Amino acid sequence: MSLDVNTIFQIAGIGIIVAMIQTVLKQMGKDDWAQWVTLIGFVVILYMAATMIDDLFVKIKNVFLFM
Repeated sequence: MSLDVNTIFQIAGIGIIVAMIQTVLKQMGKDDWAQWVTLIGFVVILYMAATMIDDLFVKIKNVFLFM
């Protein structure tokens, strides 16, 4: 697990891009598509966070089980 600044910047970048796309779509009157874009962005970031948490649990398991 390497939680470095790049991961934080990736999450922030995805959030900014999703917010921009959502704003444009809402101004175009496509509220349903804006909600889908927000949901997809949330799922992508949730997947990234779940992967990092999985790596953390593997490291903790390796430390306490001496693997």
